[in-house]
Amino acid sequence: QPCWKEYLTTRIEQNMVVNCTCPISECRAQPTTAFIYSIVSSEEIIAKYEKALLRCFVECCSNLTWCTNPQGCDQILLKDGLGYGAACSKCSWISCFNCNFPEAHYPASCSHIMTCAKCNHGFCWRCLKPWRPNHKDYYNCSAMVSKAACQEKRFQDYNERCTFHHHAREFAVSLRNSISSIREMPKIRNLNFVLDACKVLEQARKVLAYSCVYSYYNQDTESMDIVEQQTECLELLTNAL
Repeated sequence: QPCWKEYLTTRIEQNMVVNCTCPISECRAQPTTAFIYSIVSSEEIIAKYEKALLRCFVECCSNLTWCTNPQGCDQILLKDGLGYGAACSKCSWISCFNCNFPEAHYPASCSHIMTCAKCNHGFCWRCLKPWRPNHKDYYNCSAMVSKAACQEKRFQDYNERCTFHHHAREFAVSLRNSISSIREMPKIRNLNFVLDACKVLEQARKVLAYSCVYSYYNQDTESMDIVEQQTECLELLTNAL
């Protein structure tokens, strides 16, 4: 039993417990959950084992995925039950399930967000580095790529607009959090209408940011005049809000 305990503990700590087999080379038997519970007594190790089982289950189910919030969220999402506009019930982050970009990016398509059509690899449109796991400043990358040099001025214009709207979106989030704190104070009137306005402002800034990406890649299409007019109208109304 001490040998099994050490073996299983090591496997769990190395995230290799799922589908592990008996340490005897010619034996392919796998330890059951009940057997592991009877051998391993540490609550910390058991917690790691249960997390490994959950992670394996989510990865094996094609209709399940983890919330893609780059700030971190352990919520499991049901792909089939989430259309555009639905958010994580825990952190309210809106994910895109068709590419590796960390959030929904309407009206820009997944191809606009720089996702390989063959392997679904997502990468930054400026520095070409992968989105995951460390590229969290995905809308404000300071790197420049040589491919964009020939259109640098046009690229910078759209990128500056995109960055501005993302920063304005962060301001809306910060404002909503501040109002939420104030609302908890005694003798403060109901501020739900202000919170609702902040949520609308946040969503509008997000759409405006990705409209810049959409416009950059679709400048020559016949419908762009209408898109630009709608974007300009939305921006005027958003600024007023």
